[in-house]
Amino acid sequence: MAGRFEQRPTRTTVRGGYAGVPAPRSAPRLGAGASVGASAGVGAGVGGRTRRWVPPWPLDLRLVLGPLRRGPADPTFRATADGSVWRASLTPVGPGTLRVSARGGVVHGEAWGPGAEWLLDRLPHLLGEADDPGAFEPRHRLVAMTRHRRPGLRLTRTGLVLESLIPSILEQKVTTDEAYRAWRALVRKYGVPAPGPVEGRMFVMPEPRVWALIPSWEWHRAGVDDKRASTVLRVVRVARRMEEAVALDPVAARARLEVVSGVGPWTSAEVVQRSHGAADEVTVGDLHLPGIVGYALAGDRDADDSAMLALLEPYAGQRHRAARLILLSGRTPARRHPKMPRGDIGRL
Repeated sequence: MAGRFEQRPTRTTVRGGYAGVPAPRSAPRLGAGASVGASAGVGAGVGGRTRRWVPPWPLDLRLVLGPLRRGPADPTFRATADGSVWRASLTPVGPGTLRVSARGGVVHGEAWGPGAEWLLDRLPHLLGEADDPGAFEPRHRLVAMTRHRRPGLRLTRTGLVLESLIPSILEQKVTTDEAYRAWRALVRKYGVPAPGPVEGRMFVMPEPRVWALIPSWEWHRAGVDDKRASTVLRVVRVARRMEEAVALDPVAARARLEVVSGVGPWTSAEVVQRSHGAADEVTVGDLHLPGIVGYALAGDRDADDSAMLALLEPYAGQRHRAARLILLSGRTPARRHPKMPRGDIGRL
């Protein structure tokens, strides 16, 4: 999974935390025709398209969108001091930049580029409209307390597969620092500048064909070994089939992703948690998650995957949400070993 709680973002699927980004900007002024309500209005703003939407629940933007951030310097994701979140995405209709802010219970979205309308159309899903936290029933005091303290938590649903699949592959069997460095280096070098008035350096990730043409020495310079690079190359060769998985249920989507050699249960779970907002697809094969769940629920810091799944069994149908709440609780065992040393094959 990806980030434990805000103060210490890590790999375990609750990727979150606050990252500085473009300097604060004033809120966009919406046209008179923009509507407020359960269904939002979409209109043309200055230089981009705008949308206002009122979610009928408490919303914590950074908590919901935090799992989409790949490290504090992710070139596709930024958060500003004014509470806004910026995302640069490769949509099915082209690159797009989305800026989202929430004030007074109203969500303000502004988007630029060919993918602007696509991003705004799916803004409610991105912010958890399709999620159903009411189906979750806490079975442990720690989980119940964390849910009470985090009423704005909902599971995001991006509707995009490759933007989560490729960085998840880069995170296989390495430290988060190594993976984040590789993602940052490759996106900045081969991606395209994010459209719109983005202050600072934001980029849209490369198209599948561009990923396929990255020379072997550039993978090496980015610190990506042959195994992970080859997996990315196999994935982008069937990019259309990968993206089609978003129309499948999470179990079927994972099965399709795992057809590609090098994509296993850890990777597929990391993807559908973001692309589908899958509440039950818990990550197995993670270095830290079983011990964290075991320690939080049973005092067992040495729990393995089977022990973790047994502890999460009462949350069947909502196991990922339960695991995320446990990570957000901050109840983690003290470190007994030094951190894994950071490697950099690009220096070899």
